[in-house]
Amino acid sequence: MPAKRHGGAHRHGRDRRAAVIHAPAGRPRFTGDAPSAAVVGGGLAGIAAATGLAERGVRVTLYEGERNLGGRLAGWPTRLADGTTVTMSRGFHAFFRQYYNLRGLLRRIDPGLETLTALPDYPLRHGSGLHDSFARVPRTPPLSALGFVALSPTFGVRDLARMDPRAALPLLDVRVPEVHERLDGVSAHDFLARIRFPEAAHHLAFEVFSRSFFADPRELSAAELVLMFHIYFLGSSEGLLFDVPSEPFPTALWDPLAGYLAGLGVDVRTGTPVRHVRPLPDGRIDVEAEGAGERASRHDALVLALDGAGLRRLVDASPGLGDAPWRASIDRLRSAPPFLVSRLWLDRPVARDRPGFLGTSGYGPLDNVSVLERWEGEAARWARRTGGSVLELHAYAVSPDADRAAVQAEALRQAHRVYPETRDARIVDERHEWRADCPMFPVGGYRDRPGVRGPDPAVTVAGDMVRTGLPVALMERAVTSGFLAANAHLERWGVRGQTLWTVPRTGRSPVLRRLAALGG
Repeated sequence: MPAKRHGGAHRHGRDRRAAVIHAPAGRPRFTGDAPSAAVVGGGLAGIAAATGLAERGVRVTLYEGERNLGGRLAGWPTRLADGTTVTMSRGFHAFFRQYYNLRGLLRRIDPGLETLTALPDYPLRHGSGLHDSFARVPRTPPLSALGFVALSPTFGVRDLARMDPRAALPLLDVRVPEVHERLDGVSAHDFLARIRFPEAAHHLAFEVFSRSFFADPRELSAAELVLMFHIYFLGSSEGLLFDVPSEPFPTALWDPLAGYLAGLGVDVRTGTPVRHVRPLPDGRIDVEAEGAGERASRHDALVLALDGAGLRRLVDASPGLGDAPWRASIDRLRSAPPFLVSRLWLDRPVARDRPGFLGTSGYGPLDNVSVLERWEGEAARWARRTGGSVLELHAYAVSPDADRAAVQAEALRQAHRVYPETRDARIVDERHEWRADCPMFPVGGYRDRPGVRGPDPAVTVAGDMVRTGLPVALMERAVTSGFLAANAHLERWGVRGQTLWTVPRTGRSPVLRRLAALGG
């Protein structure tokens, strides 16, 4: 059965100390003739940029190379061996309560966020048998930190006493963007070792979170990890509570957003990859896309809302775009190692007391397990009809040289350890998605990441790898950067843009800030 909604928690408001980022002032919108803008990329960043521009009257063309909108959250139909047509995707994504700008985007199509279902906990389990839970931990700092120490079996008072307090002080007052200047040259693994973070908690909590960036902690910048700690734990009263869409992504998100954009007059062109772009002497930009023949589309502004590999390819194919330093930094962008999403349709149910989502560590390649019928309507309908379950397994940061079939088999074997009742289940059908297109945030790589604004004022960049100078990450960084990219163009034209919100840019607790100052 799908998960019950938990007291309307999915409609949770903003932290009372959330920071507002006011858009530059200007007239409300264009009237009469309006400039045109091309947005390249139809994921969260591109849709946010197209929304921000079109709502102010800009004539927008949105180009997406794939047949479906959604980018890394896209979904597509597939037919199972039992004849059922279902939706496949790249799997579970947590819509955390701190994702204010993402939620603002979704409210355009769902004012009450009724399509989101609250999950009750972010449970974690280690192969040694240790468990952690955030459901009972207070959400307001500093009680959140004290509550975690008091309630966690992996982090006790003795562990706290063993930590290096001076080295750990940066966790207490994270300042954005200064955190990147202080910690980008250190790996997440080395930072945790430096502060003597408890080994069990290191593996269970921080390793699970760092791998949500699809990276090994030894490769991940400590600045990104500490920023995440601030966003989800000590800098926010939202905690680690999150929601998930109650139907597959196309039904819940992309089809309604495509309709919303069409209503604003946006020309949405899916299945239309952009070959190259060419800045013109008059400041406008020609965009040449596949299927457009020899004619280029001319625009007054351009938003590049692509993943890192796609951005590199387009910049390489567009020699007149940007200047040499900007192009070189784009060329140095790296993608994270491959990851696996395995979805299994089983002939019998997973035990009813299993959580719908479980983060794992110490189970070989397996990083998390989801039981989709706990929240997704389509999976729940299949499970009710067949008496089975829909199980999803994720494996992150897989070696590029790994035997993929062996990784799939080992992830399943580990899932049997986690949920033993699945050992005897027959797999009705299965799908395995291998991708390697998520951004990498390597040690020392912050300066190479593009900002929203570049050398050409007519060109902005958006995506979850973009430097925003704000405490945002993952899906929220994508949406926030998309709105910022739109705002940059609107500011040039004297039109007011989108107001944005984030968690506080400094430590939320005055007590913790004073403690952190002792290590300055």
